[in-house]
Amino acid sequence: MSDRCYNFSAGPAALPEPVLKQAQKDLWNFDGSGMGVCELSHRGKEYDRILEEAIADCREVGNVPDDWHVLFMQGGATMQFACMPANFSGEGKTTDYIDTGEWARKAMEEAQRFPGTVNCAFSGQGENYNRLPKDSELKTTEGAAYLQFCSNNTIMGTEFKRVPKAAAGVPIIRDASSDMYSRPIDFSELDMIYASAQKNLGPSGCALVLIKDSFLQKSDDKHIATMMSYKVMQKKESRPNTPNTFAVYLMGQVFKWIKAEGGLKAIEKYNEEKIAPLYDFIDGSDFFIPHAVTEDRSIMNASFRTPNEELDKLFIKQAEAKGLKTLAGHRSIGGMRASVYNAFPAKGITALVDFMKQFEHENAGKTTVSA
Repeated sequence: MSDRCYNFSAGPAALPEPVLKQAQKDLWNFDGSGMGVCELSHRGKEYDRILEEAIADCREVGNVPDDWHVLFMQGGATMQFACMPANFSGEGKTTDYIDTGEWARKAMEEAQRFPGTVNCAFSGQGENYNRLPKDSELKTTEGAAYLQFCSNNTIMGTEFKRVPKAAAGVPIIRDASSDMYSRPIDFSELDMIYASAQKNLGPSGCALVLIKDSFLQKSDDKHIATMMSYKVMQKKESRPNTPNTFAVYLMGQVFKWIKAEGGLKAIEKYNEEKIAPLYDFIDGSDFFIPHAVTEDRSIMNASFRTPNEELDKLFIKQAEAKGLKTLAGHRSIGGMRASVYNAFPAKGITALVDFMKQFEHENAGKTTVSA
């Protein structure tokens, strides 16, 4: 991996090396224009082409239906937490949320700041979010404006392998921030998908929004900010003002990379095979303890710990010295977290497992760490 470390960051995260190398060139001179990609006018012909290609490649990679729109919006997924109720909720309306982790809960809490009723269809907080609900556990609302769920819980290391069931006829919204384009998507089950870019798609500060036209038309944007309106974003080609042009460029390059890698089916197979040795080792270890139940484990984020916090800290310190970086778990659950999105190399998993074997051998049975 030359002079680069193995970056297990949950986001911003590892990007494909071919994409980074192409960006190096284009930052200086984009396609012979004499201008760097960050210097291009968002109304110029060069950016017109960047945007057109990004949308076309996004559609091709995801097999996005013709009646869906592709939008690039600023503010990441957290901005989408506010955009959803602002566009689709209101007085006399109810929205359903499935609380399966930190970000799912924050989305629900943001919706509570807006007019309308927010129904928590399920909360895993009492079990420290170590599993996902069965459809039979969901308390959904007839006639809800929408049901929202987070398909991959970055902190907890859980991932939905299905789309949860809403009440009949209720639109379903998927926050796919940390597993977007890690596997094929069945659009027939969904009405909207959004994802922050900084995990599987590009740099931070931007979100990809895929929205079905029939759902878009339900947006009531008369009294909300222009930058939060999905209808405005669709009408203005994601640029009612100066957009994050570099983020759109880089996301476009990532879409091209996914295509070159064989598409989403190939990416899914690679991701499943890549993380398997890590889970296999954890399952066979009496030292390392996984957070998520087996059937709900994520192929993007693996959260685990050692027998105590002192050993966790030692593990993170020694791993860092070996070029295994940003393995510290989120402060809400501690321990370690290995985020291994699409661009993360399989060799990094091998290096991590080898280190875990060594660390367990040297520290098994310890309850304290020598100074």
